[in-house]
Amino acid sequence: MNSAYPFSAVVGLADLKLALVLNAVSSRVGGVLVRGEKGTAKSTIVRALAAQLPQVAVVAGCRFHCDPGAPDPGCPDGPHEPDAAGALRAASLVELPVGASEDRLVGSLDLERALTEGVKAFEPGLLAAAHRGVLYVDEVNLLHDHLVDLLLDAAALGVCYVERETVSIRHAARFLLVGTMNPEEGELRPQLLDRFGLTVEVRATREPDERAEVVRRRFAFDADPEGFAARWAAEEAALAARIARARAVLGSVRLPDSRLRQITAVCAGFGVDGLRADLVTAHAAVAHAAWQGRDVVTREDVRVAARLALPHRRRRDPFDAPGLDERLLDELLDQTEPAAPEDPDDPDDPGGPEGPESPGPDDSGGPGSGRSEGPDGSGGPGAGSGAPKGTAGVSEGSGSVGSGSVGSGSEESNSAVGSGGRAHDDDRPQDVAAAGAPFRVPVLTVAGVGAGVAGRRSSGRGRHGRTIGTRVPTGAGPAGIDLPATLLAAAPHQLRRGRRGPGLVLTRDDFREPVREGREGNLVLFVVDASGSMGARRRMTAVKTAVLSLLLDAYQRRDKVGLVVFRGAGATVALPPTSSVEAGAARLRALPTGGRTPLAEGLATAAEVLRVERLRDPDRRPLLVVVTDGRATSGGDVTRAAAALAGVTSVVVDCESGPVRLGMAHALALRLGARVLPLESLGDLVRRKAG
Repeated sequence: MNSAYPFSAVVGLADLKLALVLNAVSSRVGGVLVRGEKGTAKSTIVRALAAQLPQVAVVAGCRFHCDPGAPDPGCPDGPHEPDAAGALRAASLVELPVGASEDRLVGSLDLERALTEGVKAFEPGLLAAAHRGVLYVDEVNLLHDHLVDLLLDAAALGVCYVERETVSIRHAARFLLVGTMNPEEGELRPQLLDRFGLTVEVRATREPDERAEVVRRRFAFDADPEGFAARWAAEEAALAARIARARAVLGSVRLPDSRLRQITAVCAGFGVDGLRADLVTAHAAVAHAAWQGRDVVTREDVRVAARLALPHRRRRDPFDAPGLDERLLDELLDQTEPAAPEDPDDPDDPGGPEGPESPGPDDSGGPGSGRSEGPDGSGGPGAGSGAPKGTAGVSEGSGSVGSGSVGSGSEESNSAVGSGGRAHDDDRPQDVAAAGAPFRVPVLTVAGVGAGVAGRRSSGRGRHGRTIGTRVPTGAGPAGIDLPATLLAAAPHQLRRGRRGPGLVLTRDDFREPVREGREGNLVLFVVDASGSMGARRRMTAVKTAVLSLLLDAYQRRDKVGLVVFRGAGATVALPPTSSVEAGAARLRALPTGGRTPLAEGLATAAEVLRVERLRDPDRRPLLVVVTDGRATSGGDVTRAAAALAGVTSVVVDCESGPVRLGMAHALALRLGARVLPLESLGDLVRRKAG
């Protein structure tokens, strides 16, 4: 949808609207992470938010958007005079592309001017452009980790620090940070998840009438964008005015000590790590009280804030989906509810002027009312005190954070593996063995040095790592400058270039960039034997546990993963190559067993998956992990299928057990040129090395 689409015209998504508004009211809330499936208007509503923010006054000509009333004393364009001329402008909406460089994010120095003229010629980056506005990162889970670290550091500190070749610059960078992501494409690390203040899980409504209204409004917008926007102009203006009022009264909202203890008790009760959750929940509760027109934080403000601030901080296993048990939340709130009001005007007092029996000036949920309301006038989190526990008054499909039903193990993904077809050749019931707790596994790497995306598995050259040499820049711009090498390249040419002053005479040909060697992420393709020869429940439990452990290792090393399963009459691609390791774990857990063993078909399918993926992502090197006992009771020629995988770094996890072993997995490993790891010793290998 177009960025001019009105904020109020988006159907549903009450939690998301409220989370964005709370951040618009208070920058201390810490931003919003929007998780959801594709096609749910995540980007549309974020882009529409900027139009609702009040205009900001900026110092005329300042590239860093300083406030004339309180200019940044460290502004690179300053110092600004106290009575500097100002100008009003709309709050900026800055989008950070997934492929952005570090220099594009934080800014860069004009090294040619710095070396020749001795001046700090700084070109601001996107963080400077977003100051006092909105910074939007679509598909934030696909952004490189080091960029996410820089982004979240600036968001937390409100300052951007730039360190480049002995030159240090800092400038203010306070913005409303919004990230959107589709969990199917991979998760953010828990450490990065925790840095976002609030999170909202968005799903498209399953209600036909609401879906029809979405289509109807989209058609109306396409037919006449200006007329459509005009029809919503009054509601948009009212929303912007309400945000401005909430900002104005934010500093006067009081957080009673009893409510602060309630917040900390809730955070402790959910077992969240650290104290960031307590701070974010407190700031969000204060912002919600200001949004509702109250001057004291109430239980409902705490509940709404906790529902938005805690779900993504509850993850203990990387494969866990964010979620919150709202019944437990209500129990914790009940246990810590103050026995008596703080003062005669405390809104928590049932007999007070703002108690349940005495509604505020607007009984429809406006400012002063006792119920929570979404910014579009619909019920937001906690709307309606009579809502059943676990629903918080949010309508079906609105994207409730605490629904508890969101995760990579959905019915669709669970049914993908055992959906029939060629995967099994008899009518016997499918046996699904459970997986045990994952354990540490040996580090598996691809031989040689690659040039793939940054990760933590195999050796690779890129923008990060230790410097092993220098070279003339080969891309559109240098990946950083190696200053000593640049000076050495320029020194022999100074007389010929007519140098007369203290500065060096440089040309673009003199620049040298460092060659760095670090670690890259790989494509780890699992080929799992789910046939009857592997079907003993105890052995299949061990197999699933081992593969789950390898998946966890792939998650930690920033790999893409894929899953091929062979059993019965053929092989299927249970999970095409993806960054969503969680999806792989969900489908592995639902993997049924039984039938014959078409080993050749499994290898042939793996070869085809790697061929297609090589065309899509040529720089990402594959690592093949075949989990089997090596038997082949049906299908084609194993030797020919293995030959198609020549040159691929491979590992065979030998699942053969019992006192008599035929060594078929070792024979397969010889055909593949693979390393063999016995299934039962995967965890022991790590323990022996550690000892």
